[in-house]
Amino acid sequence: MKTIYINGNDLTLEDLVLICRENYKVEIDEESAKKVQKSRKIIDDIVENEKTIYGVTTGFGKFANVSISKEDCKTLQRNLIISHACGFGDAFKTDTVRAIMLLRANALSKGFSGIRLSTLKTLIEMLNKGVHPIIPEKGSLGASGDLAPLAHMVLPMLGEGKAEYKGEIMDGKKAMELAGIPLVELVAKEGLALINGTQVMTAEGALTVYDALELLKVSDITAALTIEALRGITDAFDDRLNVVRPHKGQRDTSKNILKLIEGSSFVTRQGELRVQDAYTLRCIPQIHGASKDAINYVKEKVKIEMNSVTDNPIVLENGDVISGGNFHGQPMALSFDFLGIAISEIANVSERRIERLVNNQLSNGLPAFLTKEGGLNSGFMITQYAAAALVSENKVLAHPASVDSIPSSANQEDHVSMGTIAARKARQILENAKRVLATELMAACQAVDFREGFKLGEGTSKAYNAVRKNVEFIDKDIVMYSELDKVTEMISNGEVVNSIKGIDLDI
Repeated sequence: MKTIYINGNDLTLEDLVLICRENYKVEIDEESAKKVQKSRKIIDDIVENEKTIYGVTTGFGKFANVSISKEDCKTLQRNLIISHACGFGDAFKTDTVRAIMLLRANALSKGFSGIRLSTLKTLIEMLNKGVHPIIPEKGSLGASGDLAPLAHMVLPMLGEGKAEYKGEIMDGKKAMELAGIPLVELVAKEGLALINGTQVMTAEGALTVYDALELLKVSDITAALTIEALRGITDAFDDRLNVVRPHKGQRDTSKNILKLIEGSSFVTRQGELRVQDAYTLRCIPQIHGASKDAINYVKEKVKIEMNSVTDNPIVLENGDVISGGNFHGQPMALSFDFLGIAISEIANVSERRIERLVNNQLSNGLPAFLTKEGGLNSGFMITQYAAAALVSENKVLAHPASVDSIPSSANQEDHVSMGTIAARKARQILENAKRVLATELMAACQAVDFREGFKLGEGTSKAYNAVRKNVEFIDKDIVMYSELDKVTEMISNGEVVNSIKGIDLDI
């Protein structure tokens, strides 16, 4: 198994996916280990000399003015973890938990947190041996970091809480014992170093960004098939239009569509069958392109956050320990709200294309609801209903979380980001969007089969053949959800994108 070395500076989104979904091993590089040790010595000196430093020799939040003796520092750190572990709801999926652990370890490896190297290595060993803490999704305000969920991450290190190990959920202490990982007794600053950060929102958001970029490819493939099924006009994708409005996403989308439909006899030119297409076909470059630009913007913000120090206080190399606000999730909150909006629009336009495929008044000669014996058979009638329900739900979920704030800690923490809620909402929007695109893809393939004597494009023919390996033409009504499940899984596992190998799509 390959190993990826972390240093807090150059972890990529692709690295994160390999570690979290392909179980690549993680190690801290030698130079970073030295920085961690140097940072720890500064904290040890502070404790020994009983200097007043927030979170090291004081309480937390509103208790920042309460001094803590040298003898009580260990108790303070343990109490911090067990009292803050008060999350609620379903647990994060394993890949997200692994991302949380990885991102916290990566941030700590920069050497600005004052944690012991041995404690950091314990977290990395848990990741490598597959001890995955059970972390509830709900409970973070996204300022002072993701305190509650990150506290749940730490519990098994102390022999507390729950963890998943080799597919079984068990007490955290037992999971650590079975994996052969010694428990940790936290010392000064370590509890705070482990939980004061934005790694939960960033982990969930980063994986969603990665999956959203893949979904953008699916959206172009699906749209191209629908263009052919509706005998769409290709002039709208002429690059000369993009040159005079040079948004990158718009231009990339136009190029993608033309690559996919190259050689198609389904498509038409303006004036052959009609002068213009409806916006959901004609404006695909502008609609898909805007989402591409938005999601790539979020990707850049995520890359910065993945390699940032989001602690408080921060231990500087010269020995200064400064309390600031790097834990505040606002940069990610706004980004993940933007991400959710961008994904929801991909589903929104897809559902409108489904309507054009199933509505015989709009489909340019296709049978109503894409079925041979309408009336006796309902065909794709209710697939559009279900897609519309998901799109409507996405509109609710796309309401920004970041515009809300509730003061906490006796008004000491009087503005919070709600960034973790924004990330979780973006993930749900993505899952809904997958199903909407699966519905369009399946409907477009059904529509293509009703038009005889035409040839699909170079890319769309490959995607069509991949779908037909899993789902046959629907001659008479069948149980529909199971067929839609198959196509949804094709999107999730990369089969749709991989089907067009040899054709590079720009995102």
